[in-house]
Amino acid sequence: MELQQMRYVLAVAETSNFTRAAEQCLVVQSALSHQIARLERELGAKLFDRTSRRVRLTPAGEAFLPAARQALDAAERARAEVAAAAGEIRGRLAIGAISTVAAVDLPAVLKQFHLRHREVRISLRTSPSEELIERVRQGALDVAFLGLPLGVRPQGVRGCELARGDLVAVVAPDHPLADKEDVDLHRLAEETFVDFPAGTAGRAHSDAAFAAAGVQREVAFEVTVADFMARLIRQGLAIGMLPAAFASELLDLPIIRLRDAPARIEHLIWSRFQPSPAAAAFLSALGISASSAGG
Repeated sequence: MELQQMRYVLAVAETSNFTRAAEQCLVVQSALSHQIARLERELGAKLFDRTSRRVRLTPAGEAFLPAARQALDAAERARAEVAAAAGEIRGRLAIGAISTVAAVDLPAVLKQFHLRHREVRISLRTSPSEELIERVRQGALDVAFLGLPLGVRPQGVRGCELARGDLVAVVAPDHPLADKEDVDLHRLAEETFVDFPAGTAGRAHSDAAFAAAGVQREVAFEVTVADFMARLIRQGLAIGMLPAAFASELLDLPIIRLRDAPARIEHLIWSRFQPSPAAAAFLSALGISASSAGG
C-alpha cells in the first residue's frame, strides 16, 4: 500500500468525483483510477460505489479513511521532523479559533508567522470552543483559541490562559438603551436577543448570568459567528452580549457595561503530546513554551 494511493482515495472522498480528484492531485484521471483499483484489489474490498451520477464511499471506504489520514499525517510529521533537525520548519499548521478571539490579533500573528516560515501550510477553522477542544484532542487541530466561562478549564489538552474580561451588552445606535452607561440583567431581559447556539460555551456565559439573576430572556436568533450577530444588531432586530475586548472593535455599535457581568477567559490550547515543529514554532512566536504550560 502506497501513500500516494491513500492521497488519491482521500481526494476522491473529499470531492466525490474522480475527475476533480485527479485535477486536485495533478494527475490524469486514468492514472488515479488505476491506482485506486489496484489498492482495492490489494485490500480485497471496494472503497467507492461508482455510478454515472455520483461517487460515494462504501462501508469499507468509510473504515479505511481515518487510518489513511493518520498514515499520511504521520508521514508528513516524519518529514517535518527531519527538516526541523536541519533547521527548517515546514509541514502543516492547523489552527482553530472562536469567532470572538480578541486576546491576540490572529490575522497579524498569522501574517508574521507566514513571512518567517513560508514552507508551513497554514489552515484556520472557526468553531465553538467545545468542538475545538475535541479536534485538538483528536489531532485534527494543532492549536486552538477558546473562550470559556470563569471556572471552566479545557480537559485532555495542554494550554494556558491568554486573557480574561467581562461581557457587555451591544445594541443598535438608535436603541433606547444606546445612551446608557450601564444596565442590569433584569432590564436587559426585556429585550430580544441574538446569541450563539444553545449548549455552546459561547452561549453558556450569558445563560448562566441570567439564571443567576433569576430572570429569563428570549433568544430569537441563534448564529455561529459574531460578525453575523453584529449585522443583526445593526438592523435593530435584537441585542447581544459579547466580550468587551471584541465588542470594542465594533466601532459603530454602542456598548453598555453590565452590572454583575459574566466573565470570560480566553485560552490557547494544544495537544498533550509532542507538538509538531510547526506548532512548536507557532507557540514560540506567541512567547509560549509547549513544555512549560499546564494541561
